[in-house]
Amino acid sequence: MTKKRILTGIKPSGALHLGNYFGALKPFVESVKETDDEVFLMVADYHALTTLHNKEEMRNNTIDLVKNYLAAGVDPARVVLFRQSDNLHHFELGWIFNCLVSVPFLMQAHAYKDRINKGEEANAGLFTYPMLMAADIVLYDADEIPVGEDQRQHIEYAREAVGKFNRTFGDTLKTPYEKITKNVGIIPGTNGQKMSKSYKNVIPFLGETEEIRKAVMSIVTDSSGERPENVYQLHKVVFENTGRDLAELDALYAENVGKYKNLKDALLMDIEKLIAPMREKKQAISDEEVKKVLAEGAEKGRAVSEKVMSRVRTAIGINW
Repeated sequence: MTKKRILTGIKPSGALHLGNYFGALKPFVESVKETDDEVFLMVADYHALTTLHNKEEMRNNTIDLVKNYLAAGVDPARVVLFRQSDNLHHFELGWIFNCLVSVPFLMQAHAYKDRINKGEEANAGLFTYPMLMAADIVLYDADEIPVGEDQRQHIEYAREAVGKFNRTFGDTLKTPYEKITKNVGIIPGTNGQKMSKSYKNVIPFLGETEEIRKAVMSIVTDSSGERPENVYQLHKVVFENTGRDLAELDALYAENVGKYKNLKDALLMDIEKLIAPMREKKQAISDEEVKKVLAEGAEKGRAVSEKVMSRVRTAIGINW
């Protein structure tokens, strides 16, 4: 069978939490181990610029994000890991796509509409975001783009951009298709809602023990039930993702009815067992190692995208 090329991206918009790990990072690492396909993983730092306007945060978030991915098992020998900003082809192709699509078309993008519906100002970067994302995808002749159902529109926009280009300049670009990732379920936060930085209910992914303890001890409990449901639901996620028998978990909660501190301590211990080896690995990764991995990934990525851009430039009449 012919190998497929798979591309996915992540924004360095903040520190990762357990919801990110269980919902996206762990499934990604496992999927790479199960395939011989080519995998490209892009740190979408210029996409983050639509909301992140602090240079120290941008730098630190990017380095921390890559360290987290490496510590969690992403292998640079198997994954082309690179920064969007290290390949100017993204912005060249994004501009070309912008010149082919209409303003009303871009106005239908979910992120733009959500911002406007909230009465907030949308910057021009957010408005043209879908075409830069289309360029991200198309540049590497990607066959599959793993996304959640809520991100399907991004791939539809990319297909539309490719269609407009090919109809205008001739059959030049590969049409990308989404691979809808299976629903891993909602990862509950400290208040029972979906774990999210927006809700301020997160447990840090590779935080220090005391930082995680503080978050676990802040989990909202309901004294009217036999078990603290918010604690149990998060504990259940930990068990399910470490291959442990849920009967063991149920027995623990049955033995500790009303002893909420005991149960939070047990949850803390199980989280620590899970992340301590990864945290230790992360601490051993230097900033220079991160830069080296990203530089090597960018070189591999540009070797692919240069071929695509050569076809594009020829098609639009820029190559002599």
